[in-house]
Amino acid sequence: MNNNHTKLLILGSGPAGCTAATYAARSNLNPILVHGNQPGGQLTITTDVENYPGFANAVQGPWLMEQMIDQARNVGCNIINDNIREINLNVSPFIFKSDKEIKYTAESLIISTGASAKWLGLESEEKYRGFGVSACATCDAFFFKEKIVAVVGGGNTAVEEALFLTKFAKKVFIIHRRDKLRAEKILQKRAFENEKIKFFWNSSIAEIIGADNPKKIIGLKIKSTIDDHFSELEIDGLFVAIGHKPNTKLFENFLDLDNEGYIITKKQVFTNIKGVFAAGDVHDKAYRQAVTAAGYGCMAAIEAEQYLELKI
Repeated sequence: MNNNHTKLLILGSGPAGCTAATYAARSNLNPILVHGNQPGGQLTITTDVENYPGFANAVQGPWLMEQMIDQARNVGCNIINDNIREINLNVSPFIFKSDKEIKYTAESLIISTGASAKWLGLESEEKYRGFGVSACATCDAFFFKEKIVAVVGGGNTAVEEALFLTKFAKKVFIIHRRDKLRAEKILQKRAFENEKIKFFWNSSIAEIIGADNPKKIIGLKIKSTIDDHFSELEIDGLFVAIGHKPNTKLFENFLDLDNEGYIITKKQVFTNIKGVFAAGDVHDKAYRQAVTAAGYGCMAAIEAEQYLELKI
């Protein structure tokens, strides 16, 4: 097994990881960044990004992440397309083993592995995932041209997905278990003004109805959250946008996590293990924005540099 040693290992290449990598590289720490399962993070499945500072007009999420990754690489970060599957944070230096059978050792660690989409947990959802059920409108909207689709959720992600889907689908239903959205007001305004978007308030999905030849979904069984009344809705596609869960399973035997799996931090980015820092959606469940993730990445890199200086 090949061995790579570094003063600082960064796991994850979203805004937090890339910002940490840029700051660490410019501090001559010669960091290694390991991409993980989703190079570039959640912004790579986002279309128009309107709220990241520095751009007068909307930019595409994948392009923005390409720029961040290139910036980190250009200032000296070693970026590796690999995924860590096994760790040991009880030894010094820390030990990591990857899917490519590479061993990494590091004197310090920044965890910026982000979060992943939550699913409804229905058997029918699992059965038809990839056959009409998706968690990424950016990825799959093209397949639903002039069709009827539904989005479940009421936050920013759900409304953004619905608005994007209107560019392709002829009708988009938003199904939400409450009677009002949680999304930002500007997104709500756009959704309410879009003639293609219709709402199912106080509703949850009880079952996904499908056909098997060919395998596809044909409708939903919807349950009222007020009186348990059931109804059916004919659709061609379902997009699940009910939130995210932090990608922290790898660390659960080493770090303090809360009851939702988020890393518990002190002083913004410090974990319970010296030399291990967290940045972005792995610990931030209050803001969960690209710009705040980048800010945490900056903090983590600065703290890692100070930790390494004191260690020497």
